[in-house]
Amino acid sequence: MTSLCFLWHMHQPFYKDLWTGHYKLPWTRLHALKDYPGMVRVLDAFPTVHQTFNLVPSMLAQIEDYATGKASDPFFDCAVIPAEDLSEAQRAFVMRYFFQANVDHMIRRQPRYGELYDRRFETFAPRELRDLQILSQLVWFDEDQLAADESLQDLIRKGRDFTLADQELLTRKQRDALTDVLPVYRDYAARKQIEISTTPFYHPILPLLCDSDMGAVSSPGMTLPERFSYPQDARVQLERARAYMRRTLGIDPSGLWPSEGSVSDEVLALAADCGFRWAATDNGVLARTLQQDAGCDVTYQAYVWQREQREMKLLFRDHYLSDLIGFEYSRMDASQAADHFLDRIRHNARGTQGLGPIILDGENAWEWYHQQGRPFLRELYKRIADDPELEALTVSEALAKFEARPLGHVFPGSWINANFNIWIGAEEDNKAWTYLLAARRAYDEHSPNVSEAARQLAYEEILIAEGSDWCWWYGPEHGSDNRVEFDQIYRDHLANVYRALSLEVPSELEHPILHHQPQENDIHERPGNSLDVILDGEVTSAFEWMGAGRFRPDPRSGAMHGGTPPAREMYYGFREGHVSVRLDGADPSAQFTIVFEGGVSETRVAVGRTVELQATITGPRFRVSVQRNGLAPVTLPQDGWIDVE
Repeated sequence: MTSLCFLWHMHQPFYKDLWTGHYKLPWTRLHALKDYPGMVRVLDAFPTVHQTFNLVPSMLAQIEDYATGKASDPFFDCAVIPAEDLSEAQRAFVMRYFFQANVDHMIRRQPRYGELYDRRFETFAPRELRDLQILSQLVWFDEDQLAADESLQDLIRKGRDFTLADQELLTRKQRDALTDVLPVYRDYAARKQIEISTTPFYHPILPLLCDSDMGAVSSPGMTLPERFSYPQDARVQLERARAYMRRTLGIDPSGLWPSEGSVSDEVLALAADCGFRWAATDNGVLARTLQQDAGCDVTYQAYVWQREQREMKLLFRDHYLSDLIGFEYSRMDASQAADHFLDRIRHNARGTQGLGPIILDGENAWEWYHQQGRPFLRELYKRIADDPELEALTVSEALAKFEARPLGHVFPGSWINANFNIWIGAEEDNKAWTYLLAARRAYDEHSPNVSEAARQLAYEEILIAEGSDWCWWYGPEHGSDNRVEFDQIYRDHLANVYRALSLEVPSELEHPILHHQPQENDIHERPGNSLDVILDGEVTSAFEWMGAGRFRPDPRSGAMHGGTPPAREMYYGFREGHVSVRLDGADPSAQFTIVFEGGVSETRVAVGRTVELQATITGPRFRVSVQRNGLAPVTLPQDGWIDVE
């Protein structure tokens, strides 16, 4: 029998400014509506399917604030004010931010919301503003709650021309839903269908907190900031996490998902000292630890790290299959995706008593799925429950069943490329670490001179600023409509350290760490001339593609890291009724097709050091379809078409 361990990681940054008490961004509240309880309740129909949910304490603390009425945010405030009473600034805020949702799966699912989205650069009357206020909140409700709640169904059926009473109803429904999150987890943990693990309190990258020079261990030659080394803070983040989970949910978590799967020998020793009995990371870290490929034969088993009389059970996630759920299956039919996943599991296990660790973000992926991914999860869980050769266990259940292979060392790295490059090394990242170190040193020097309350506030802001989320958005890897706000929130937390210590806030914290806003969209340049291409998979001469059109997809990820484009760059051009395409950085084993708006055209393909395609023009616009490993095709461009000359 093959045992599957699903671990769903639930996390949001800490959006609260402790100095003002205000919340800056709405994402904890919105994901608490859409994902956190619903991901557990979907298990109701599958009592034999057990799961592990990793809950970040700083996220739960924010949900507690919302549930008890202690929290609000400007997004919620602008959603509940009568449209007629919105100030000019609030109307501008609504028009700027209330379309921040997946266009295809959330906005266009409600026809009126889609209509308003298409008109978003116009001036809205109060009637239109109220529709936007309501629909921008309604689409974030849990799929099953929407289906079961008759009053919410009435709003969906109504669709437009909402009233103030409708607005008040939706406000109450939000507040009621937010009070339900923590009880759901307590209930399912008590009945043993789920295990709850946790993460250091404010989600820091622990190896870098202990010693920021670890960045160069996993990436030799990296440019590093001045060394930050506060292992005592790492211990506090771990100890507070366990204490919070005990106080709030009544459990002592055995398991730890170190923030971003970031591990080192020092971190595992600290975690063991704090009472954790197992931890998990990525099989990329396993590969670097063992100095060999981490195929299924080594990934699909339990490990135990042992060092200096300490030990920690370890699981290493199946990177490929976990990312299929996160980034690929949203483009497939639910049943086909479930079948593909389990076919891969059976192939990987090959009839052995394997242990398959599937670990991923439990919230952000579902915005890209039909009906928030609930049909996919139900199809997947049903197949697991019905198959006598498969079982789904919590991590602790699985570790009790499988003998663990000993490890005397773990390579320092994270789930992303088995290094820490997302959070350190880039110019913006290093500046953020420099500012953090300055604030930490100011705390060391001046905290004895202030009151206990001020000292505690300053230290809390230090711990918040140590979180991983701020450097996630610095550097070139990730993009967000809220990137500027994340930069401001980080600098505000550091500024609050100085305020609490009665010190002048350094002037550099008044200026953005972001030195530029990176390109927000795909890059597209039209052809300058016709092309004479030899179809051989090679750039035959410097003139062959000169003057070609160029399309470069945005390479950055968002809140989730992954889902890279099918090619780094695409060149194209036309000649005598044909289109020629060159794909740089594409997987040569993929299937390539030029698709015209009227249908597929026979495509000639040559693969060499690059991929070249040609097809007869059969429509006014085209795009390129790339299919890999039996998954749903990806297109270039992902949205829309390219006009034929």
